[in-house]
Order: sequence, then structure tokens, then C-alpha cells
Amino acid sequence: MMHSKVNFWTWLCAASFFILPQSVFAAELNQANTAWVLTSTALVLFMTIPGLSLFYGGLVRSKNVLSVLMQCFAITCLVSLLWLAGVYSLIFADGGESQAWIGSFAKAFLPDITTTNLIGDIPETVYFMFQMTFAIITPALIVGGFAERMKFSAMLWFSGLWLIFVYMPICHWIWGGGWLAKMGAMDFAGGIVIHVNAGVAALVSAIVLGKRKGFPQIAMPPHNMTMVVTGAGMLWVGWFGFNGGSALASDGRAGMAILVTHIAAAAGSLTWMAIEWQKYGRPSVLGIVTGMVAGLGTITPASGYVGTFGALVIGITAGFVCFHATQIVKRKFKIDDSLDVFPVHGVGGVIGSILTGVFAATQFGGLGLPEGVTISQQVGVQALAVLVTAVWSAAFSYGILKGLDAWIGLRVTSDDEVQGLDIALHEETGYHSLS
Repeated sequence: MMHSKVNFWTWLCAASFFILPQSVFAAELNQANTAWVLTSTALVLFMTIPGLSLFYGGLVRSKNVLSVLMQCFAITCLVSLLWLAGVYSLIFADGGESQAWIGSFAKAFLPDITTTNLIGDIPETVYFMFQMTFAIITPALIVGGFAERMKFSAMLWFSGLWLIFVYMPICHWIWGGGWLAKMGAMDFAGGIVIHVNAGVAALVSAIVLGKRKGFPQIAMPPHNMTMVVTGAGMLWVGWFGFNGGSALASDGRAGMAILVTHIAAAAGSLTWMAIEWQKYGRPSVLGIVTGMVAGLGTITPASGYVGTFGALVIGITAGFVCFHATQIVKRKFKIDDSLDVFPVHGVGGVIGSILTGVFAATQFGGLGLPEGVTISQQVGVQALAVLVTAVWSAAFSYGILKGLDAWIGLRVTSDDEVQGLDIALHEETGYHSLS
């Protein structure tokens, strides 16, 4: 009888090895979290290709549509290889005594990476890919500042150098354990690292390159609004991975991040639409989708820290402030930021980053500020992080652009600009006559 009981329990334990999930035996790896971050990685890459590509491609004139698609595609490839070659390592590898400012080359080309390396409870390969998609979309956003007039070769050099000298240090300072992180800067998914950073760079690019031929006297409306709305819809869906995935876990914080992201996008859309409706007598499709992007960019730094009330206020604020920012940049200062990168992403990133310090507080429904930190103190830290990022991005973007202009030239010729970059730079066209 005793022998049969032993056999029974032996067989039960053996069978359970095949029946129970693997995570029971490998507690360090969380399969649910891994699956969610894998999904989020695909969603964030989907934001650039095809989301941002179609959104930007529809906004430019038909003679330049392929050039924008090409730029986003090429940036994706370039950043991916630079990320592997050392950018990831210099952001996230331990920098030792220099950790406050930069990491090290210990993880360049991922020399020791296997399927068992973990960051937290997800594979490092997954974390590497997830962070890479953020690095891809950031210089791709800047394309909107100089669209329709920069040489393709200059764009490639600028994107690569900007990634190294601007994105890399700022990302390390905030997400890689650098000095701003130690001060307590809160940037859940990239309001500072991505939106302020790219928005300022786009503004500097627009100023250095100068206006498009005919701006502002000649109207330059989007050539394909169907493409714009399609791309905008892809951005909205992809943003759930952008913000929700930044929790690096399949948990309540990820769920809240997705919820507040959606609320802010909806609030930004309707606010922008209402302003246009009141101002011009009719709501525009371009306005409602631009308001959505403003809401999304503005909630990004706060998405893992605030509740629905904060998201609603942030979204409404984004729609109102970013709308007026577009008017000031283009109409008052006559700066040809072609696709409104600075007034939408840059200004939105500033607003969201500052308001994170307010609405993260529990009295406003947030998840709470760091222990012992008051709202005014956190707002001060947020403002400092924004200021440092803006100054660094502006200075190095200007230096890179001026250096490239002296070396290979930034701008296409006047004839090429009139002809369109699709034909002039790529000898292809986005549309063919049916006749």
C-alpha cells in the first residue's frame, strides 16, 4: 500500500512538470510581462512604420510623399544598427564613475546576450528591442520640421549624429540612471526624452534650413487627408504600446497608462476641433487628428503616474495650448516648421512634463509623488529636466546642422525643390497618371 502511494505521487509530480506553466519553475522570467512588452514593441514600431510615415506623407505635397516615406524607413534601419553598435550600451550599461553622465560600451553589439539574460523579469533582448523602437521614432519625428527641403544624405547624417549626441545622453540622464533620474525627474514614456527633445530639434532645423519656397504666401495644404487620418489612427493605436508598454509589466499600471492615454487623446481632439469650429465656422479633419496627436504627446510623460482626472485636464490643455502654439510659430514668427512638430510635440511635451508634477499627486487622483516630495518640489525638478533637455537639444542640433551645411550642404537646390524631392532625389513618384 505504501509503495503504491509513493508511485502515485511520483507520477503526479512528473505529470505536473508538463502541465504547469514554465514560469512556475523559472520564477525569474515573467511570461505575461514578456508577452506584453513583445506586443508593445511591435506597436511602437508600428507607430513609425507605417503610422508616422503615412501621417507625415499625407501632410506634405504629392511631389514629396515618397521622400517622407523614404526618410522614415531609412531612419528606422539606421537607428537600429547604431543602437546595436553602442547607443543602447552607452545609455543602459553601467558607466561606473561616469554613470551620472553616460554609460559604457560593455553591451555594444550585445557580446554576452543569450536567451536567459533578464532586465527585471523580461528578457534583455525584448527590453533592447522595446527601447530601440523609441529611439527610432524620435529622429523620425524631427523629419516634420524640415520636410520638403532637406537633402537625403544630409538627413541621414543628421539623424545618426543627433541620435548619438542628443538622444543618447538625454535618454541616459533620465532612463539610464543618470543625474536627472537621481534628482527624481518623472518621464514615464518620453515626454522629455522624446517629445521635448525632438520638438526643439525640429524647430532649430526649420530655422537653420529656412522657409520652403513660397512660404507663407503660397498655401501648402496636405495632399492626401485619407492618408493622414489612416496614419493618425495607427499612431493612436500604437501609442497604447508606447505608454502602456513602458510599465514593462502586464499590470494595473499598464492598464491605467492605456486608459489615461485614450482619455487625453479624445480630450485633445475635441478641444482642438471646438476651437477651430468656433474660430473658422467649421471643424476640420486635420484639426481633430492634430488635436489627438497633441493629446497623446502631452499625456506621454504623465501616463504612468496620473489618473483619469489628470488625463482629462492634460488633454484639454494640450488641445488649447498646442492649437495656439501652431498659430504663433507659423503666423506670428513665420517659422516654417512644416508639419508643426514643435508646437504639437515640443510644446505638448513641456506641458505634460510640468503637469506630471501636479497630477501625479494622490489628491488629484494620481499614483503618488516620491515619498516626502511636494508638488512644488516635483514641478521644479520637472521644469529643470525640460530646460536642460531643450537647451542641450537646441545647442547640439544647431551645431550638427551647421557642420553638415558647411560639409555637404543641407538643402536641395531651388529647382529640385520646385520639381519635388521624389523625382529629384529618388527618381520615383508616388502617383502615376492613369491616362
